[in-house]
Amino acid sequence: MRTRTIWRKLMLILWAVTLLLAGRAGAMDKTTCMLDWYPNPDHVPLYLAVDQGYFKNQGLDVELLVPSDPADPLKLVAAGRMDFAVSYQPTVTIARSKGLPVVSLGALIQHPLSTILFLKSSGFKSPADLKGKRIGYSIEPLYRVLFEAVAEQAGLGKTDYETFRVGFNLSPPLLAGQADAVIGAFRNYEAIQIELEGKPVGIFPLEEHGIPDFYELVVIANARTVQENPGRVRAFMAALTKGIEQTLADPEGSMRIFLKLHPDLRDELNRRAFAATLPFFKGSPSQDPARWSAMQTFMLERGLIKKASPLEELIWTGK
Repeated sequence: MRTRTIWRKLMLILWAVTLLLAGRAGAMDKTTCMLDWYPNPDHVPLYLAVDQGYFKNQGLDVELLVPSDPADPLKLVAAGRMDFAVSYQPTVTIARSKGLPVVSLGALIQHPLSTILFLKSSGFKSPADLKGKRIGYSIEPLYRVLFEAVAEQAGLGKTDYETFRVGFNLSPPLLAGQADAVIGAFRNYEAIQIELEGKPVGIFPLEEHGIPDFYELVVIANARTVQENPGRVRAFMAALTKGIEQTLADPEGSMRIFLKLHPDLRDELNRRAFAATLPFFKGSPSQDPARWSAMQTFMLERGLIKKASPLEELIWTGK
């Protein structure tokens, strides 16, 4: 009887240990990722990866968060209070030059969405036509400096035009005639928004007019996360890659899932915005070190940063 009792106790202990280990093995790694702004078609691959279980298949329980301020995602990652975030290549370059420990893990949007936007009724054919015009810009000093570079390539001096800051609300100054053109407007949002109001628009893509081609959106993490938890980084990027691939393979189904999660975005603007964004997912999340180097050199020469950072500090190579 005593032997049987001992065996029974041992079996109960083994059963409890097995359950405990199984629970640990099946536990999800709770992970946070902050968007660069409110949910929009730029973020379809991320929401798809959450909804379709791509992150969970990698052992991650990812919560997508919305910032109250566009500056929050990078700051929170740099402070170690956010695991991952969506940010912008120029912003990451500036932050790293100031010593903030942020690293780009991969691209979400392969090329600039931000453009110089104008009404077609203005008759502009090239940036040279902006001589004597008033140009509104979003972010100081980044977009002011970007416009100066475009204007310089077009043969314009700084006295040939007037720039003024309008912030993120770029459409009203253009529609009201307060600005002849604006820089920082997105070709997949403001351009469509204005055309839906019956005003045809034109754009001058930055990468075609003197600005190095850069990644509009990138996924970032703290350098410590990359060094101390590379498995989590690889898992996150593997799931995001799956989300991007599925978005490109089945755009209609992917957008349907996104709109199921965000029914308030079920309108013509977001339908067209997604169609305009889709080509910019192609090639992601790959990022070319040469493109980071070219943009960093441009920013250094233009005074947007005071020092260059080693590329191995700016971007993650996947190793």
